[in-house]
Parts: sequence; C-alpha cells; structure tokens
Amino acid sequence: MSLEKASGAGTDPAADRASESSLAVVIMAAGKGTRLKSKRPKVLHEIGGKPLVAHVIAAAAGVVSPGDIYVVVGHEAERVRKAVAATGVRFVEQTEQRGTGHAIQCARQAIADYANILVLSGDAPLIRTETLGELRRFHQAEKAAMTILTAVPEDPTGYGRVLHTASGEPDVEAIVEQKALTAEQQGMNEINSGIYAFQTAPLVAHIDKLRANNAHAEFYLTDMAGLLRAAGERVVATRVANADEVLGANTIAELVALDATLRAGKAKQLMAAGVTIYRPETCVIDTGVEVAADTVIEPFVQLLGTTRIGADCLIRSYTVIENCRIGDEVQVNQNCVLADSVIADGARIGPFARARPGSEIGAGVHIGNFVETKKTRLGKGAKANHFAYLGDSEIGAGTNIGAGTIICNYDGVHKHQTRIGEGVFVGSNSTLVAPLRVEDGAYIGAASCITRDVPADALAVGRGRQVTKEGWAAARRKRIAESDQKSGGRRA
Repeated sequence: MSLEKASGAGTDPAADRASESSLAVVIMAAGKGTRLKSKRPKVLHEIGGKPLVAHVIAAAAGVVSPGDIYVVVGHEAERVRKAVAATGVRFVEQTEQRGTGHAIQCARQAIADYANILVLSGDAPLIRTETLGELRRFHQAEKAAMTILTAVPEDPTGYGRVLHTASGEPDVEAIVEQKALTAEQQGMNEINSGIYAFQTAPLVAHIDKLRANNAHAEFYLTDMAGLLRAAGERVVATRVANADEVLGANTIAELVALDATLRAGKAKQLMAAGVTIYRPETCVIDTGVEVAADTVIEPFVQLLGTTRIGADCLIRSYTVIENCRIGDEVQVNQNCVLADSVIADGARIGPFARARPGSEIGAGVHIGNFVETKKTRLGKGAKANHFAYLGDSEIGAGTNIGAGTIICNYDGVHKHQTRIGEGVFVGSNSTLVAPLRVEDGAYIGAASCITRDVPADALAVGRGRQVTKEGWAAARRKRIAESDQKSGGRRA
C-alpha cells in the first residue's frame, strides 16, 4: 500500500482528524470494469462531460475538504491519478485488486486518525452532496459502527438485499447477495447501494477478519455488517429517496442511461433558472456549463466543458460550443463550432462559422458564414462576414475583412503574426502573408497579395495588371471551327 497526495491538496492537521466528528471519504476506483468491454478504466468513462469518478469527487467535496478524500486506485492507476489530480484529492494504491474490503485494508493507514469515514463507489456518479451529508448526520446520530445507504429501485436485479432485524428499521441483520436469497426473500427490494458510513475504530479493529471464501476469492466490504454485529456493534441503514442516485454502470447501455439522466437534470436546472431550452431532450449540455437567464437554446445544441453563456443570448440549432465564455446578447447562428474562445457582448456569429482555440471576438463583432478564426483577436465592431481564414492575428476595431480573405500564417515550419489596425478595409479575395502589419485606416485592394507592411491611411494593391485583347475570343472560336472542318468534324 502506498499513500500519495495530489498536487494542490491541503495539509490535514492531526488535531482536526482526532475530532469526534472528523470524517474522511474513501472512493473505490481501482477496478477494471470488465463488463463494459472497454480498455479504459471504468471510472474514467464519461457522462455529463466528466469521468464517473470526477462526479463522485465533486459530491464528496461538498462534505469534506479535498485533502480528506482518498481515491483508491489500482488498474491503470497512473491514468486515473492524472485524470483527477487537479481536484486536490489524495490517492491510495491497491496494487492487487482483491475486492472492496481489501481496498479498505490498503487505506487503513490513511484513515486511521479519522473518527468516521464514508465509503463511495467511483462508478456511482449521480450521488449528491446533500445525500452524503444526510448519511453522515444519520450515522452520527445513530451512533452506529456501520451505516448502509440503501435504495428501492424499480428493478433490484443484481443487487444485494438488506435484511433488517426483528426490531425493524433502521437496524440491519445482514446483507444477502441476490443468488443467496431464499424463496421467502425473493420479494425483498431494498438494495445495498455499496455506499457506507463507518466508525473508523471498529472498522479497523475487525477489517482483518474478512475472509475471501467466495467464487472470486475477494474480500467484500459487505461482510463487515455480519462481523460488526457479531462483535456487538450496531449496524443500521438509511434509505435514499431517489434510487437513481446510487445506480452504477456495468454496461455501456447503463452508462448512456446515466448520462441521459444527468443531462436531463441539468437542463431542468437551467430552465428553472430562466433559460429557455426548446426540445431539451435533443440538446447535450455538460454539468459544468453555466447559462444566464433569458438566453434561448434551440434544439440540437451542444454546450460542453466549462462553457459560460451570458444573458439574453440566442444559440441556434446544431451549434457546438466547448469551453467558451460568451457575453450578453450574443447570437450564435446555426451550425457553428466554437472552442476555447471568448465572445464579447453583442457579437453575431455564423451561420457555419468556426472559432478555434484562442479566438477573442470583441463586442459587436460579426463573424459570418464559413469564417474561421484561430488565435485571433477582433476588436469592437470588426466584421468578417463571408468565407475567410483569420489565424494568429490581431484585428482592430471597426475593420472590415472582405469575403475570401486569407491570412497566410504558416510558412511550413513556423506560425507568424499579422496585425491589422483600426478602421482598415481589406478587399475581397485578399491574401495577407505573415508576418505583416497593416496600420490604421489603410485600404487593401480586392484580390491583392500583400507581403509587405502597409502604412496608415495608405492604399495597397498587390495584383498583376489586367490585359485585355480585343477580339481574341472570337478569333479563337474561328480557328477551332476551321480546324474541325479540315478534319471532317473529327477531333482527337
């Protein structure tokens, strides 16, 4: 066993841990998830835009500080660490995965100084902070050695059932796996969620009594209920109202169902806060997204990552926005793709526009159809309404970029910068070869290839002189006709 602290985790004074109310959270995240038939660690499969375990960590972080959360890693441990290191949690390594009870044995040193612990499943992403807080309060109020969070789902198939003592709830007699249920017990539907609260002292005192006398030769934490009762300790259960909170994912179909549940909840949350979402069942909205009131989201929109959208915006159908900050009164028209960019108040984007990472679209800017920006800043009121590529550039306020303009930022080895001042007019089909400066108020003639800096208020024209040959086309047609006549109308 090894104990590690993720970067950013705070210190944990021993005095705080020794408190009667001190609490640690242990998250089981060491398994392979074989039934998903995926090479990816089970807890790194994503719903709502985040790995399963990240949702569990977020819920736990509402109950304790990140430094009191211990994630048990095993299968592809480094990959799991990397995925959630920024949360500030700590890690315990279970080098050999021998069950949930074995995971707690591995974490024993880490949790020994806490009065109580919560044990969570890394693949139960719908668990809420409020539920964990209530579990903690109930556990401490009952003064139990072990508290089991239970649920009554529509279909309890596959879950162990909780048997209460003769005195009734909340006291628990045992947890019985489904295959071990007697005929009389088949109708029982209160399930063990796999989420527990323990007093640490009796848990640690009896954890080594677990036996791996089962088909998988693993140490199961569920067996602690019987061990603790045999030792005269109290074991109780508390039931969560919404069974969806404790559901895990053992198949891709179940994973997708959890994702749908999570996103439906997110859409309802936004609508309750004043956001209009037409056909919310068609939209994909990650849990980290924020949208202000009076914004309208049309069908088939995707809002991903940490996107923030202001008030009174219109996001039209088939648009995908990822990790963007969007101001107030912005209109994003149909079929736009925006990523890692900033869109200021009053901007108009699209349709069919693309803002690649590093784009900063200023207030009142118009980016029209088939315009692509990348690491480009457009000042207030600038316009690029049609068919343009603007890369590695700064474009001043009020500048107009004509249709078909291309900024040539790449020389085959390096990217170069283009700086265009305020109030510049760039004619259609212009090619600007970086590195380049075009100063304030300059004009660039249509179809120009500009390779040298343009001074302020100058006109730059970089194209070949037009040559017109009168009668040339007629003479060509005559020659062709004469040639056809000589060959009898047959042409090679």
